[in-house]
Amino acid sequence: MAPLAGMLRERGFRVSGSDSGVYPPASTLLESLGISFFNGFDAAHLHPAPDLVVIGNIIARGNPELEEVLDRKISYRSMPEILEEFFLPERHSIVVSGTHGKTTTTAMLAWIFHTAGKRPNFLVGGVAENFGKSYGLGGGEEFILEGDEYETSFWDRGPKFFHYHPDDLIITSLEYDHADIYPDFETYQLAFRRLVNLVPRRGKLVIWGDTEESGPALQRAAEKAFCPVETYGLHGGNDWVASDLAVDGGIMRFRAAHHGTIFGEFALAATGRHNVLNAMAALIVAQGRDIPAAEIAKALGTFRSVKRRMDVRGEIGGVVVVDDFAHHPTAVKATIEAARGRWPGRRLWAILEPRSNSMRRKVFQEALPPALALGDRVVLGGVFRVQQLSGENRLDPETVAESVRALGKDARVFPSSDAIAEHLGAEARAGDVLLIMSNGSFDGLCEKLLKKLSTATQLAGEARTR
Repeated sequence: MAPLAGMLRERGFRVSGSDSGVYPPASTLLESLGISFFNGFDAAHLHPAPDLVVIGNIIARGNPELEEVLDRKISYRSMPEILEEFFLPERHSIVVSGTHGKTTTTAMLAWIFHTAGKRPNFLVGGVAENFGKSYGLGGGEEFILEGDEYETSFWDRGPKFFHYHPDDLIITSLEYDHADIYPDFETYQLAFRRLVNLVPRRGKLVIWGDTEESGPALQRAAEKAFCPVETYGLHGGNDWVASDLAVDGGIMRFRAAHHGTIFGEFALAATGRHNVLNAMAALIVAQGRDIPAAEIAKALGTFRSVKRRMDVRGEIGGVVVVDDFAHHPTAVKATIEAARGRWPGRRLWAILEPRSNSMRRKVFQEALPPALALGDRVVLGGVFRVQQLSGENRLDPETVAESVRALGKDARVFPSSDAIAEHLGAEARAGDVLLIMSNGSFDGLCEKLLKKLSTATQLAGEARTR
């Protein structure tokens, strides 16, 4: 919603807004653009009445400002409707969807198009480091946006991406997620099959084509396509194949081939097999929009990822603190594997907050332990907003930790971020990597850890000089 406010401001609208707690990066973006906002909701904020109210998908009946909008018949739209109405007409819509990797892939595409001088319009579900923000209105032919499958609004329970009218559509992967919205995997898949069915005949569908993991679900989605379908992956049989993956000095190198013919050699600062797959999806779409391999390679080589994706927050006393958005067992696995490749031979702590609407539920209780056990030591926080879920539906961190221990790894559960920071401050040693995974703030754990490590290092230094 904050990037959308910025986009509307750049289009010349006078914008204000309300939320229950506005914090960085949203607050800093709004302040830099001169957009005023209220902390908290009050009907008085709608006096005088605005011409249009944009209502976020977390807003429900009973909200005082929503009730005022409905009582006074003030015009309103959802966020996806604003994109559909004000920004997507007369643009070539490139939509990046899927369970994993869509934010990074969207940011990659935006940077490729920018580097190639295509002046892209884009909207990313995170802060794209190369741009320092989540959106851009370059004025070019393409609008590149992240296609979120979460619901649109309280009156429109369909996924946001139905409003985005894709000309080129990427689906990176399909695994069950958003258990609060989709009752089962079949319902989740159905949303993507319907999205594929919206792509025009002149468009293109790009999907991950490897047969393991989400391959079968993606193939079923592709059956709904009336447009050309291109597959990518690490195995032969795909239209596009990535090979010769190697980590060299923290750089991920790989080669891409199309139907057996080498397309180019590429390098990424973002390590991990999953980032190679993200790059493959991006380069296929870029190539289809007439961007040459050399320009794509230049862009990928300077791509700086997205905030909170393997984001090194600091290194104190030889201990590296890393912040990551991972909140699904597959993402946890991929993130830990990528950390192994980036910091080989170092003791790796996997620290997870069960925070997302799916992660808080038992749906991932069996899949989570083997993913976490890829770390050397495991730390779990308590379930976020634990009181909102009944015991029979709620993830039990102690059960997860017990399963991790059965796999031969030390695992502990702590009730708060303060307790975790205290434990890690005492146990972490030089050379350790503390990989913190949450789709929220983890109650400021990164900051608390850095402070704790700094204090411990300072005390150790003073003790040595005595």
